[in-house]
Amino acid sequence: MEDFRRTYLRLCKEGGVEPQESVVAQLQENRAAQGSRLDLSGQSLSADTCSVLARAFQKDTVFTEVSLSDCMLSEEGANMLLTGLFGNTTVKVLDLKVTTLDCPHSKTLMRLAYWLVLEWNALGVWDEAFSLFCEGLASNSVLTQLDLRNNQINHHGAAELALALKRNNTVEVLDLRWNNIGLLGGRSLLEALQNNKSIVQLEMAGNNIPMIPVAVLQQTIGHNSDRQSTLRESRSRTQVLSKEIHTLKEEKGRQFLSLMETIDRQREEMGRSSSKKCSNSDYDVVMYRLQMTEAALALSEQKNHNMGELLTRVKAEKEEQRERQSRERKKEQEDTALREAKLFREIQNLTETNVQLRNKVEEVECRCKSQQQQIFELKQELTNSTAELKLRLAQAEDRLEAEKRRSKQALEDMDSLRQKEVENVNRHLEESERALQERIFKLEGQRIQLEEELSKAKAACVTERAQAEEELGRMRAQVRQEEQEHVSSLEEKLRSVRSSLQEVQLHCSQQKQTISELQVKNSQLSIEMDGLRRRIEELQQELSGKDQEKVAEVSRVRVELQEQIGHLQAERTAQGGLKEKISALEREIKVLSSNHREALLDKESEMSSLLEKLRMKEAEIQRMREDEAHRASYLQSAILTYVQGSPLGHYSSPKK
Repeated sequence: MEDFRRTYLRLCKEGGVEPQESVVAQLQENRAAQGSRLDLSGQSLSADTCSVLARAFQKDTVFTEVSLSDCMLSEEGANMLLTGLFGNTTVKVLDLKVTTLDCPHSKTLMRLAYWLVLEWNALGVWDEAFSLFCEGLASNSVLTQLDLRNNQINHHGAAELALALKRNNTVEVLDLRWNNIGLLGGRSLLEALQNNKSIVQLEMAGNNIPMIPVAVLQQTIGHNSDRQSTLRESRSRTQVLSKEIHTLKEEKGRQFLSLMETIDRQREEMGRSSSKKCSNSDYDVVMYRLQMTEAALALSEQKNHNMGELLTRVKAEKEEQRERQSRERKKEQEDTALREAKLFREIQNLTETNVQLRNKVEEVECRCKSQQQQIFELKQELTNSTAELKLRLAQAEDRLEAEKRRSKQALEDMDSLRQKEVENVNRHLEESERALQERIFKLEGQRIQLEEELSKAKAACVTERAQAEEELGRMRAQVRQEEQEHVSSLEEKLRSVRSSLQEVQLHCSQQKQTISELQVKNSQLSIEMDGLRRRIEELQQELSGKDQEKVAEVSRVRVELQEQIGHLQAERTAQGGLKEKISALEREIKVLSSNHREALLDKESEMSSLLEKLRMKEAEIQRMREDEAHRASYLQSAILTYVQGSPLGHYSSPKK
């Protein structure tokens, strides 16, 4: 650690480069830690600093792991560092997370370390650079772990990477999380993993890949890991057997050498004994020893033959195991392909049924919107009719006031008339007021009838809404029952979906019937409104005729009064009583008009409260519809997740 720091300072001094204080401080911390890891993460390294570090890395150092994450290197500085690391033979782990590598030198990068971290470098944005990177990966024979998280790799980049993995046989751990590979990229990687036997760990989270291809990928990786474990076991067994065979060969060699030595010694002894004319007993001993050595040699040859047979048997078992595994793998691939095709067909059928259900729901919503529009139009017509009635009542009150003013003027002009004529005039006025009051009562009765009809229509609407709510409750109960049936089996789910579709169709037909009934009622109400309008016009014509008659009578009375002015001067004293009666009548008229206005205000408040209740009911119905749509969408998503999740357990069972 101290040597690398001194080397860095010496090279900076030789090259005339100012040492970077942050790098020196980091090297000091690494020296204090006394480890084999060089951590320069988060340092903004200049080009000069990168050149000095590259020259320092070219010398073999004690570092086995180098971290250059979050260094924001320039293209020139990155190329310098990679070139310097290329001559280093001790670095095994290289971390280049978020180093903004625009176009890395692929061959150099691929021959640097056994474990390469390239997270957050946006390699997938540059198609040509990523293709060069994949070419370097295909020709690599050293790299075992590769981290490509958050590199914006799309399905085209995944296809390039799949081609590289078909040729690479050293990468064991590959991390592709949080890219944008998609379904097409997942299929290309699955096709590549059918040929690649070295990858035993693959991370694919956050790539917009459906669950089924991910499960198939994990199953293939599991087969690769099992294959690697069996290969490791077979290699360990072969190593043990080779060691045993080697030891046996050495023992046999030693035994053979010892046997040859004993034979030579025995021959020498036999030669010496023959020269000395040894006795027959010595000759028998020598022959016995020779036979014993020959028997030991035959036994060793038999052991050698048995070990050879054992080795051939182990090799045959190994070949049989490989063939059996290849057959099982092919069978599993065929089964997975068939299951995937079946699941894709089921998903397509479910998506089609989902689209049909959505279309039907949209149709029902459109019909509900049209029904709401019709209700709004009816409300608008009712408000218009009430406004017209109020306007006509105001006009009638104005006419009454005008008539009162005219009657007052007539009474002022009739100060000089006779008492009898005044009484006749008063009776005539009382009769006209009674007639007007009767007409007012008739108008109020008509208005009350209209309000009753309106309340009946509202009650009918409320009953229809209650029926609709009951139907919604029944639909909810049916949906809950269908959910329970869905949990039992997939076939029951399909049958329940079909039954729900039939019920929705029946519900739609019922809604159509209710809409037709509402339209018929609306037409009836419009006819009744037309009749009421005609009645009001007739009443207005009658009022205008009566007004004309009153004007004629008043003019005639004025003429008569003008003729009899002289005769009425004596009866002025009686006018006080008449005036008091007139004031009493005026007070009664005011009381009646105030009562009438209060009644109108009460009716208007009742109508406003009824309209507010109607709006609240409509809001509740809208909220219930939204809840029902939300529940339908939740049920739909639950069905999809169940359909997508059920094969996963089926796939995971062989792995377990």
